[in-house]
Amino acid sequence: MSKPMPPAPTGWNKTVADLLEEARRGERGSVGSPEIDWARDYERSLIPFGTRFPRKGDIYEAIIDIDVHYMTAWAAPYTGEGEGILQAGDRVMVYQDPIYREPVVVYARAIDYGRMEERMVPGAVRADPTYSGFYFCLKTVDLNRLFKLIHEEN
Repeated sequence: MSKPMPPAPTGWNKTVADLLEEARRGERGSVGSPEIDWARDYERSLIPFGTRFPRKGDIYEAIIDIDVHYMTAWAAPYTGEGEGILQAGDRVMVYQDPIYREPVVVYARAIDYGRMEERMVPGAVRADPTYSGFYFCLKTVDLNRLFKLIHEEN
């Protein structure tokens, strides 16, 4: 049986990105529980009422050009990253069940995978024999604001 998570300190207002930035600057040795849980709860509290939470199988279409970060998967203990642009009309699909019923972020894959991979992921990365693909980590708020839902999974 796991022990209950302690309550967040009064006035907690850090996001996951804030914690990761603190770790990058050397202000904290690691990012983990309970701080990461407090950060997710805080971010969830900022999501506007009435927001639709994405589910596995949902397909979204970008309504404008969007600067995004993507992650790369490898046949090695490593996750890479990069930046690109999802162009208006590009579609993505939520490809796994979110861990939380009201996720702050979800993982999505490009529908036109080959075209977007060629456009975003540098050739040298794609040519590496341990490269296993790329995917997006998209915020629920952004999916509701910058995309339109094309297909809803029930």
